[in-house]
Amino acid sequence: MSAFAVGAPCWVDAMLPDVAAGKRFYGELLGWTFEDGGAPGTSYSLALHDGGYVAALIPKLDGRMPTTWTVYFASDDVFRTAEAIREAGGQIVTGPGQVGDFGTMVIAADPSGAVFGVWQGGTHHGFDKRDEAGAFGWTELYTREKDAVDPFYRRVFGYEAEQIGEAGGDFDYEVWTLKRGSEIQYVGGRRQMGPDFPAGLPAHFTVYFVVDDCDTTVATVRKLGGKVSTEPRDSPHGRWASVIDDQGAHFTVIDIATKAGEV
Repeated sequence: MSAFAVGAPCWVDAMLPDVAAGKRFYGELLGWTFEDGGAPGTSYSLALHDGGYVAALIPKLDGRMPTTWTVYFASDDVFRTAEAIREAGGQIVTGPGQVGDFGTMVIAADPSGAVFGVWQGGTHHGFDKRDEAGAFGWTELYTREKDAVDPFYRRVFGYEAEQIGEAGGDFDYEVWTLKRGSEIQYVGGRRQMGPDFPAGLPAHFTVYFVVDDCDTTVATVRKLGGKVSTEPRDSPHGRWASVIDDQGAHFTVIDIATKAGEV
């Protein structure tokens, strides 16, 4: 059995204009070290935390490409998943394509335009660690088209869902779950964007990284030339903040040990 259930987040990478600068930023911010990897002829810098693979940085090959973090969901057959994406109303952006002996990938967009990846592991299955400081912790989809995307992800990845907040209300949030035997795995969330979100903000995924102290991390973001889009705030799941690195990639940091309020 794969280390990851089909549909579970298994990897993240960031496409940056300057990978060397990205190494400096995330190395100091999250304690990452780096090694080069990937297929011959590519420049793919694998990030490690305490010896375990947690993410990667990749250079932008075209200035028109976004500077962004991408989350990848696990598949046991990328070609079949790509076909399911098309049949459910999504689009294939890139692939399916093999990345050396690392694995096979697809970049796709859901019906609302949010971009995500699909990964079928070869020698590289994905995260060595998660849900701890310096590693991936969560992902969320922000969209205005829940009626299109909710059935899309159910069909493509088999997600079940738990509604949080009032459907159609100010906080319309759905938690995605997977069943793996008798275990229920929480894999991500979907937030319906309402009028309080900027009108021009497109549908997108955000990636959460776990940190030891949210406020200290935010101060370090600023020191390193990044920006803060949402100041630190408490939640039942941890103290979190939304930030932007010094090249424009958005992500969220969360201290999961510091919780306040009820779920």
